[in-house]
Amino acid sequence: MPDHSAPGSTSDRPQVPAADQTLRILTFLGRQRGPVAARTIALQLGIPRSSVYHLLDALEGHGFVVHVPAERRWGLGVAAFELGGGYARQAPLARLGRPLLADLADRVGESAHLAVMSGRDVVYIVEERAPRRPALVTDVGVRLPAHLTATGRAMLAALRREQVRALFPDASAFSDRTGRGPRSPGELRELLRQVRATGWATEDGEVTLGLQSIGIAVLDHIGWPSAAIAVTWPVEADRDAASLAPHVEHAAAELSRRLYARERTAASG
Repeated sequence: MPDHSAPGSTSDRPQVPAADQTLRILTFLGRQRGPVAARTIALQLGIPRSSVYHLLDALEGHGFVVHVPAERRWGLGVAAFELGGGYARQAPLARLGRPLLADLADRVGESAHLAVMSGRDVVYIVEERAPRRPALVTDVGVRLPAHLTATGRAMLAALRREQVRALFPDASAFSDRTGRGPRSPGELRELLRQVRATGWATEDGEVTLGLQSIGIAVLDHIGWPSAAIAVTWPVEADRDAASLAPHVEHAAAELSRRLYARERTAASG
């Protein structure tokens, strides 16, 4: 018979209901296609509704959830996506993405990079520079404003509008590098509407004058953006973003497949 009094056994561990309930709420929200009502969370998880509201308020204060007042619903906040980005930066995303970016750069003859969201910024975790192309500012570890970059715009367009509003509530949230790019929530909304319509994001001199980029989000198993892949080229190369889009899209879809098929296989084992 097992000795349940042994150190480290389940019976010895302190019970932390609030922590357990908080993690269950975050896990539940992460599996939904969109925001849900607090009543639904309480019913599905068997947590008292008053406790759900208290925990949601605390999570909102730290950016892990956002409230959608018009719908009286709750969804994941940007801080939750940053946790995913932190996990991705630690190994699998960079490891699986590097060969795909190398192949992409070879096929299109332009530099390619992979980035994740971190607050209002993107952080670059892989860069593959094409031969005879200029050095870019998107070196590994560099942070740039998400609203100015093709990778950032691609990921922002895949978030819910409420999450974008939480990140960019007013004009003070918008930084500038070259005098180009959105400077208000309204301008950003219009830009992201165009990204959703075309299926890819572009950048033309917003980060570095004379350079253009196209970016496409890498989506997880429920459609949230875990990263984005972009290709950058000098204006004088006279490249067409639309002709590059299928190559970038293929790389993004393949990285998503490798990441999340791998996770599902590990989970089922």
